[in-house]
Amino acid sequence: MLSPVFLCSVRTTIRLVLSLFGGGIEALVPFNTAPPHHKPPSTPTTANGGGENEDEWVWNEIKAEARRDAESEPALASYLYSTIISHSSLTRSLSFHLGNKLCSSTLLSTLLYDLFLNTFSSDHSLLSATVADLRATRQRDPACISFAHCLLNYKGFLAKQAHRVAHRLWALNRKPIALALHSRVADVFSVDIHPAARVGKGILLDHATGVVIGETAVVGNNVSILHHVTLGGTGKVGGDRHPKIGDGVLIGAGATVLGNVKIGEGAKIGAGSLVMIDVPAWTTAVGNPARLVGGTEKPNVHDDVPGETMDHTSFIYVI
Repeated sequence: MLSPVFLCSVRTTIRLVLSLFGGGIEALVPFNTAPPHHKPPSTPTTANGGGENEDEWVWNEIKAEARRDAESEPALASYLYSTIISHSSLTRSLSFHLGNKLCSSTLLSTLLYDLFLNTFSSDHSLLSATVADLRATRQRDPACISFAHCLLNYKGFLAKQAHRVAHRLWALNRKPIALALHSRVADVFSVDIHPAARVGKGILLDHATGVVIGETAVVGNNVSILHHVTLGGTGKVGGDRHPKIGDGVLIGAGATVLGNVKIGEGAKIGAGSLVMIDVPAWTTAVGNPARLVGGTEKPNVHDDVPGETMDHTSFIYVI
């Protein structure tokens, strides 16, 4: 058992390191004063509705959370310092973390760090999408205790950010490196998103294991997708062959959507469903094969945004 004197010296050392590199001792939360779980804080209102001010605010929150966690868990201090606290921006921290997660003996972390950083730096919309994904995860998943927790540990979030870079590289006709990233993401995170697939922002890949999104799929903004969801084709014919998912859609665990079908804005796909039909906006499809709740002629319509509310079960009472 560690002595109180040793623990005190460790804590003092951590405080000194953080004060030198993390913006001052006054930014730290004293030991054992931070609650283990807390609701996501509100972002400040800005004149442009977000943009750089919001990006900076989220990054400052992440650094503050990392300093608090380093104090409360000394074993993680070095990891948190090297991954978050030592970096000057979210793009640098994320690029460093992805590089270390996705590297291999022949695909070096330094090469990947430069690739991620250069790609993020060349297109600010990528950072805005990253921040939207962070906020989506923090707000929709009650198991997510902090932005830093999402950045470090949520493989769905990390897979999505790597896909953003791969998609950008694909658009620049750098297909070999885009496909190499795609392969590494599938190996490391068990998430398979083709680099040509178009995916919006404010995305939650909850748990994420087994998610497959095909080459010509399109996913809108503020969509939530659970584990083992497939957005796939129906055979070996090429061309536009994958689903189109509207804004605010919720797709439950284990659901499969096949073919060039349209899932309308605000629609809900029940867990385990097999969908091969268009689903109108603001309706619910369940079953194998899927059917519309309320019937094809006059399906029941909901007025919430399921991709944001994460309401999986209200349709049960109206079938």
